Amino acid sequence: MNIKCLNDHGGMNIMFSSKNRDEVFAQLKSESLDVLVIGGGITGAGIALDAVTRGMRVGLIDMQDFAAGTSSRSTKLIHGGLRYLKQLDFKVVSEVGKEREIVYENGPHVTSPEWMMLPFYKAGTFGPLMTNVGLLMYDFLAGVKKDERRVMLSREETMKKAPLIKKDGLKGAGYYVEYKTDDARLTIEVLKKAVEHGAYAINYAKCTHLLYDDANTISGVKVTDQITGITHCIEAKKIINATGPWVDQLREMDRSKHGKSLYLTKGVHLVFSQKDFPLSQAIYFDAHDGRMVFAIPRGEQTYVGTTDTTYTGDIKHPTTSEEDVLYLLKAVNSMFPSLSLTKQHVQSSYAGIRPLIAEEGKDPSEISRKDEIFISTSGLISITGGKLTGYRKMAENVVDVVAKQFKREDGILYSSSQTKYLSIAGGEVGGSKNFESFQRGMINKGLAYGLSEKDTTSLVKRYGTNIEKIFVLYDESRNEAVEENIDLLVLAELKYGIQHECVYKPIDFFIRRTGALFFNIDWVYKHKHDVIRYMKKYLRWTEKQMKQYIDELDTCIKEATLA
Repeated sequence: MNIKCLNDHGGMNIMFSSKNRDEVFAQLKSESLDVLVIGGGITGAGIALDAVTRGMRVGLIDMQDFAAGTSSRSTKLIHGGLRYLKQLDFKVVSEVGKEREIVYENGPHVTSPEWMMLPFYKAGTFGPLMTNVGLLMYDFLAGVKKDERRVMLSREETMKKAPLIKKDGLKGAGYYVEYKTDDARLTIEVLKKAVEHGAYAINYAKCTHLLYDDANTISGVKVTDQITGITHCIEAKKIINATGPWVDQLREMDRSKHGKSLYLTKGVHLVFSQKDFPLSQAIYFDAHDGRMVFAIPRGEQTYVGTTDTTYTGDIKHPTTSEEDVLYLLKAVNSMFPSLSLTKQHVQSSYAGIRPLIAEEGKDPSEISRKDEIFISTSGLISITGGKLTGYRKMAENVVDVVAKQFKREDGILYSSSQTKYLSIAGGEVGGSKNFESFQRGMINKGLAYGLSEKDTTSLVKRYGTNIEKIFVLYDESRNEAVEENIDLLVLAELKYGIQHECVYKPIDFFIRRTGALFFNIDWVYKHKHDVIRYMKKYLRWTEKQMKQYIDELDTCIKEATLA
């Protein structure tokens, strides 16, 4: 029996670069792929990494940019789902709660602990006893480490930590740890690690047809390059549908959409300046209708969310409605009455789609976040449901299915999952215990290059160990920045994004790679023209392409700012 395990980085290694799109397509077509993943969100990225590190030959395509869907539009928390205790969904709480720690340890630059406060009030949903018992169960089920276990706060302690919250009827609070992340960067870092191990991944590559052999077994896909319009045929032994909200569309293409189906809900978040919403303590609180809402400080901003409403619109293009804004403003002003926030205080917003598995008669907030795998008669493997936190375990489960099929069909024995203790790209610092000292060292290096401590700290949290590549580009690009009349640090990050993170359009850079459109909109306004001008020259866009990409960015800005 042929035994395969962790890939040895053998074969041709193509940079994860937009300059090499043609070469990546050539490899996807010429390689005898074991697995082709359709969908470059966090689930697809996790599957690619799990499969390639077991020794499988892996390709991945996405019709948009990586993480352009749900995986860049979440509440940006790696959390165990405390609210699922109310639904007695103990398995979900336990599994994803334990996964939090794994995600954190494997990528401490993009994930960090965040103490969360759950205040309780007279006649509120949560009382002192229920909060204490709930958090105690949460600690137990999620395997929370000792120094992060829940603490119960008195009324006075609560007001001291969170002076902005409503005082009337306040009795105290539960205090517990969640983990904050940058969802899009987490996805990119997982995918970069997969590429390091030999996977081939390409964005803006849309699956238009599924291909079948004489036995009507799925054997490949037709893919259209959304940049050039060229169609390619890619063959693979196994096709995995990890397209999130589009899972059912691919199942329809496969004529296997029967039985369970997706139920899509929309979640909206509003972002405020810290000047208008000076929050220093993350709060998890009851909205007026009984839903739970987060208010979370993030740098110079505070963001609030989320809604949970049935969605039937354009999956590719969810937007924030007036109703969404009013709902969240009402929730915020109820919990933080001194702020009197209005629509005019909203700096930006974003909306994302949750692909849930339909459960008849249940309210959107009550539907389980469990993931499920569907295998069609043609062999198409679809994965849906689940939570951001559980992406690694979901990927492991999917690849376990694939490995069992290969063992049964070809007698090939693949190793078990290798990802539990595998650092993602940028996370190679030896775990969370070493991250602080690593960050201090990088700040000193950044200062030596002429960068500020603030900028370097931001870079460390964005790129982790790959900040060294940013430093090199920063140093090498000094003259070019002057010649091109572009900010030096912006240029260094942009070049890194194009050369190492498949940035092709301005929206890739401003939304998914930097998060600026959602959390630093003024930075986007300041640099967008210089970035577009440089990208046109560097990537040799046509005038038609430039106009299209400018229009795309302007539309996203308009929607985010509720203009």
